Formats: sequence, structure tokens, C-alpha cells
Amino acid sequence: MSTIALNATPSILPTVKLNDQFIVQRAGNNDLAEILAIYNQSIAGKQATANLAPVTCEERLDWFDEHLKIPTRPIYIVRAVINGIESSDSAEKPPIVAWGSFSDLYARTAYHISTEISIYLHKKYHGRGLGSLLTRWMLTQAPSLGIHNIVALIFAHNQPSLGLFRKLGFEQWGYMPKVCDMEGFIADVVMLGKAVASNQATIDHDALHADSEVS
Repeated sequence: MSTIALNATPSILPTVKLNDQFIVQRAGNNDLAEILAIYNQSIAGKQATANLAPVTCEERLDWFDEHLKIPTRPIYIVRAVINGIESSDSAEKPPIVAWGSFSDLYARTAYHISTEISIYLHKKYHGRGLGSLLTRWMLTQAPSLGIHNIVALIFAHNQPSLGLFRKLGFEQWGYMPKVCDMEGFIADVVMLGKAVASNQATIDHDALHADSEVS
């Protein structure tokens, strides 16, 4: 990992409580393996990613490095609070159960105000409303990162994710038919987008903590 990335992330990362069960913080230098373990769980279902085979830490190291060194393109990790343990510097770190990222929509400079959002949950935490909780929290962070527009690229057959983002105010900005060969079927991709007001610092507290059946 590059010296730049190592220096960009403090050794002890601040945490925020999503609720009594989960905390969220920026990803740190040693989190890649757990992040990819969750990501790789999603591949077999062919609903959440166009990757068709598990990825390795070596393959995603550059991707991870870029997110660590660019403050406005973070990866956020969610840890489950176990036995009251929630401190990131604890010897008994709670496990990572979900993660989300803001990534460049396009690499060209003028697109810096727009990002793609990605959310992945450990399979044991599906259906608990954690996907909604994390996404809502990330929406509150976007203005401070200079983000004006958030885009989600979702398979048209992934109805739970489409329902989640639409519930959060995302609208259809595009539709790409038959663009992914999923080795067994051809998938369409829906582009959902949401404009985030530059002065929006928070989302209504009740909405942030509202339970959702979609994750």
C-alpha cells in the first residue's frame, strides 16, 4: 500500500453510532480483507455486482488505496456492537457487517460533484433495515464531501435495492438494456439518481432511524 494512503488515514478512526446495534466509521488500512469478504458473498446471487468470480485483496488494492487517500471518496464500514464494545482501538474489534462507498462517477475533473454510491451487507444482516440505515446516513455526509449528485447503478432484476433507493427519494435517470452478460442471462441496468442540496447537513432524525424491511 502506498505511503500516501497510509498517511491519509489516522490509526484511530472516529466512530458514529447509527443506533444501539451498529457503529460506522471510515475504512482503515487493515479493513480490506473484511470488506472484500462481504463483497464476495454478493457475487453468486448475480444481483449486486457484475463481477462473476471472487476478487482478491491484491486485485482490489489500488481501488482501496485510492479511496483511502482521497478524502471526498470514502469507504465507510459498519461494525456490530458486541457486548457494548464499540471503540475502534479495542483489542476485540467488532466485526464489519456492512460497508458503503462513494466513488467517482467518471474520472474527468468536471464530474467531481457527482458520485456513485455502493452498499454491501454481510448475508447474516440482510432484512434488518441496515441497508436503509447506512444509505440514509451516507446521504447526510455527502454535502460535506462536496457531493451534489448521487447515482446508484442497479440491476433491473434487483427489486429490493431498487425499492430501497426509490424509497429514499432516488429517481430513474437512465436505463441501459441488455448491457451485462451474467453467464446465464443478460441483465439490464437502471441508473437512479438523487440531487443532494449543498447546504443539507442532516436528514430528519426520525427518517434516519426509521426501520425498513429492505436491506
